[in-house]
Amino acid sequence: MAKLAVVGAGAWGTALACHAARIGHDVTLWAFEPEVADEIRSRHMNATYLPDAELPESLDASADAARAVQGAEVVLLVPPSSHLRVVSESVAPALEDGALVVVASKGVEEGSLKLMSQVLAEALPGVGPERIAYLSGPSFAKEVAAGLPTDVALASDGMTAARRVQELLHAPRFRVYTSGDPIGVQVGGAIKNVMAIATGACDGLGFGHNARAALITRGLAEITRLGVALGADPLTFLGLAGVGDLVLTCTGDLSRNRTLGRKVAEGLDPSTYLAGQHTVAEGYSTCAAAWELARKCDVDMPITEHVFHVLHRQRPLLDAVELLVSREFKEELHGIRDPG
Repeated sequence: MAKLAVVGAGAWGTALACHAARIGHDVTLWAFEPEVADEIRSRHMNATYLPDAELPESLDASADAARAVQGAEVVLLVPPSSHLRVVSESVAPALEDGALVVVASKGVEEGSLKLMSQVLAEALPGVGPERIAYLSGPSFAKEVAAGLPTDVALASDGMTAARRVQELLHAPRFRVYTSGDPIGVQVGGAIKNVMAIATGACDGLGFGHNARAALITRGLAEITRLGVALGADPLTFLGLAGVGDLVLTCTGDLSRNRTLGRKVAEGLDPSTYLAGQHTVAEGYSTCAAAWELARKCDVDMPITEHVFHVLHRQRPLLDAVELLVSREFKEELHGIRDPG
């Protein structure tokens, strides 16, 4: 048994805390809202972010971040990606010497265009890469909390941290596979949310299964192009953090990003819709950062480009569709074999 802290009591953070407590670890979950922490402690529920999930009685919760991470051997950071920097900086003074850090947030930071690993290098300068791992893969929070079978990827430089954390989190119904490609695992986890918005819109417009399959496949090509340009191993995108997470998020009805795409297809304003939700659709902000990053790296990402313009520049959805399908023809592996 190990002492773990999970920083972020959204759906995904709560599900990870639930899993870790269920397999016998001493787990404290940090919640930004005191009422959420109180409910987890007193009623073993998180009705705000993960309703209907019965949490282990052993799971502790706190609205005090320093208290939550105090003494923890492993700290899982699970805030929205836009908050990772400030949350990491706030817990930094309380981290134990030698504690392992697992980043389960998925996104690209707006403004800086940095991956979560680059954000963490600045927010936690005292924690070297040998102590940091990145968690991704096809994993709806509701199903993890319910104990349904799930496979995930855990990446770190040299796999040192990943292998140490694997021993603690792996279980028959939560299989953890290690990877030595943190860049690829992060890019796959971030950009698949953008593709899920596009796929939700595609389905909402009634374009059929052929179009959905094509969109997912061409989305994988965009993810791979960007990942390779940033130094990732292209084979990573054939695994859990690539095609696995992409297929789940693009096709599963529990996907918040897919739902956002469907709402846009129904004619709803995306920012208005999201303002009424407790949970975050990461693809909304990620598409803006990803599009800027693609331009910076000179990487062709047309789906990402049009998702950005529809969500943030009021481009009519059908205009975006027409511009996308009327692009010039090219080789299928264009930009992947030779990203330069």
